[in-house]
Amino acid sequence: MPALRAAAREADFTRSCEERTGSLLAVLAAACPGGRILELGTGVGEGTAWLLSGMDSASRLVTVERDQAVQQVARQELRSDPRVTFVTGDGGAWLRNYEGEPFDLVFADTWPGKFSHLERALRLVAPGGTYLIDDLDPRPDWPTDHEAAVERLLTDLESREDFRSVRMAWGSGLLMAVRSARNRER
Repeated sequence: MPALRAAAREADFTRSCEERTGSLLAVLAAACPGGRILELGTGVGEGTAWLLSGMDSASRLVTVERDQAVQQVARQELRSDPRVTFVTGDGGAWLRNYEGEPFDLVFADTWPGKFSHLERALRLVAPGGTYLIDDLDPRPDWPTDHEAAVERLLTDLESREDFRSVRMAWGSGLLMAVRSARNRER
């Protein structure tokens, strides 16, 4: 991943997946043998690379990014891996239009699937599957209303009966939610 980190610096992309978050992504991907994984927000591909590092040969990853120039860095570095499918386009539109199978792991690392289109993203988590979000700890460059949006999101996720969630003081601040097995039967 050093090549991706260098490419991120060169492209002045400052929102790459933090190393501790990446190591958790690899572990979560490894826990899904033959799994289906969705990443919303490819960026330059650091999170993508972490996910791929934990996946087995039967697992598949779909990663969605609206910024073609940024995603091109990931495509160049990771294009030889047949387990990944790159989608360039608006994540919200992709979530609205997706009609395939649910995912064992959804990593929402961008606005769609986290602050917008949340319900659609959560519906795409398979029973027993995991939903992970990061970048929840306050940052000096946040707009004035963003902290309130994060708190609303966290309150919403933590109050759901169909998911069990935990906040983690890890990396940039994470929340992991697992679709509750007892709600599968409803």
